[in-house]
Amino acid sequence: MKITFNGDPITLVENQVKVGDTAPDFLVVDNTLKDLTLSDTKGKRIFVTVPSLDTSVCDMEVRKFNEEASRLDDVTVYVVSMDLPFAQVRWCGNAGVDRVKTVSDYKQKSFGKNYGALIEEFCFLTRAIFVVDENNKITYVEYCKDVINEPDYESALNAVK
Repeated sequence: MKITFNGDPITLVENQVKVGDTAPDFLVVDNTLKDLTLSDTKGKRIFVTVPSLDTSVCDMEVRKFNEEASRLDDVTVYVVSMDLPFAQVRWCGNAGVDRVKTVSDYKQKSFGKNYGALIEEFCFLTRAIFVVDENNKITYVEYCKDVINEPDYESALNAVK
């Protein structure tokens, strides 16, 4: 799969996951600096990877998922980035984002590596969406063709309903 950043080719570390795969484990850090793994998450989940909350497209995307999260029954939306937890807390507070959970992959980069979302050239995450069901099966995957483009919100949200 070819992914670009503003039209320039980039390299994603490791293999990309696909629908039907068992969701790989990961180790990220929540906003209280506690470790969070796949087994710490339950039920239907949407994992949204973004390069940085402090960019305009990521800002719009996370606000959109925050708005939609209130309409999703028994679904938790996790936003994964390399932003430090302190920056995530600041951004969420300033943006009024309170329905999605932001987590940081800065320490281990394991989410990025295990889901094939880590950009080798920049050491941040590509824009992607992974829907995982209550049995840890991946039911939807989207790696945006260009990191600067927004994802297909409707398809991702339909996959979790």
